[in-house]
Amino acid sequence: MIQSTGIRSHELFERAKQVTPGGVHSPVRAFRAVGGEPFFVESARGPMLRDVDGREYVDYVGSWGPAILGHAHPEIVEAVRKAADRGMSYGTPHEGEVVLASKICRAIPSVEKVRFCSSGTEATMSCVRLARGATQRNKIIKFAGCYHGHSDALLVAAGSGPLTLGRPDSAGVTPGAVQDTLILPFHDREAVRACIEKYGEDLAAILLEPIPANVGLILPEDGYLQFLREETKKCGALLIFDEVMTGFRLGLGGVQERVGIRPDLTAFGKVIGGGMPVGAFGGRAEIMDHLAPDGPVYQAGTLSGHPLAMAAG
Repeated sequence: MIQSTGIRSHELFERAKQVTPGGVHSPVRAFRAVGGEPFFVESARGPMLRDVDGREYVDYVGSWGPAILGHAHPEIVEAVRKAADRGMSYGTPHEGEVVLASKICRAIPSVEKVRFCSSGTEATMSCVRLARGATQRNKIIKFAGCYHGHSDALLVAAGSGPLTLGRPDSAGVTPGAVQDTLILPFHDREAVRACIEKYGEDLAAILLEPIPANVGLILPEDGYLQFLREETKKCGALLIFDEVMTGFRLGLGGVQERVGIRPDLTAFGKVIGGGMPVGAFGGRAEIMDHLAPDGPVYQAGTLSGHPLAMAAG
């Protein structure tokens, strides 16, 4: 159990519960898994958080990923301040999008073109839609334990066996939303082969975190990611890496650079926004060109490529 929160944090939490479900805007922030209630942060700098009661904490999780340079890094703060002075949101293209997109394309060899969105969930959701649109196929293989955000099609757990369709992992997700999501055990090569044998002609993509994070940072067995690359090529499906957590963290080029494998599509988030809300996905130009306005796969966002997020990134 974590230490009890201060008086001011407790008061704010009680107020928050009156106007917000559970008093928080993301379930993990409720701290229920550790038997406490949340402290409310007043400020953060470097590795430290300071709550409204004056207590300080070491932020070992880096704001759940984005704060790779620590909180309130002077260069990021200055870049955001300058961007804000020029306007908060334009609703039009701007140079900052081109600058950050170019940096991502240079850093990630598999990414020839990139599209910005507003979260990691949007990024993985868009990858799945794009894969289906580009291949004209429906089914997606997802591995048990890999978390890809809270879109309906990916918020599923394993069924009764390795070749079953997914079942919803949240109330409000209909069976129809996940009927084309296939759940397999991570590292089970025979399960992958069997699934491709059964569904391969309708398999749009295999989606995975190259290092699954939410189940304890499982390192892939030697050759496993290469195996998935080879199997997807054989059956004409796409390989999608979710590097929202690992991208630009294990190296400038992410996990894919370290293991020498080029997925067809990659989802990004967290680090690339410097603490601002952001997501992105990218890949081979011939696939990315299926996106609107040039192609038939629709994806959009009022705040995509937000000027402050681009400056922070």
